[in-house]
Amino acid sequence: MSAIGNLIWFCLGGVIMGLGWWFAACLAFISIIGIPWGRACFVIGTFSFFPFGQEAIDRKELSQVEDIGTSTAGTIGNIVWFVFAGLWLAIGHVISAVACFITIIGIPFGIQHLKLAGIAIAPIGKTIVSKEVAAEARQRNARVYVDAVRR
Repeated sequence: MSAIGNLIWFCLGGVIMGLGWWFAACLAFISIIGIPWGRACFVIGTFSFFPFGQEAIDRKELSQVEDIGTSTAGTIGNIVWFVFAGLWLAIGHVISAVACFITIIGIPFGIQHLKLAGIAIAPIGKTIVSKEVAAEARQRNARVYVDAVRR
């Protein structure tokens, strides 16, 4: 089912926003300082081309280890990102979502655009994994939390 959704998504507008992400990545790669943002843009741009069956998840939630992207430096990076590119990509996804919501068949695609708009606001510290991997990470985290509460 996700293959059909991805094909329809790609043909009916996913390619435009994916290219928008890749364009932002190319702009970020112009400066050495922007390379971390550019790398994140390429990953999320690829996700924007084919989002069904995948999910963006916080790296700390996935690995239980804090890294530079999930720390205070990541928060500062997300603020810088929001000012220079995140706002514009989020606006593009919201406009695309509104266009999708006009038709009944486009509602799932509009919802996906809104999810991508949320990612566009703060992409640093996130990674893209399959829905199964994300669910397993959440279950593992819940088990760890319950075990800690029981002690």
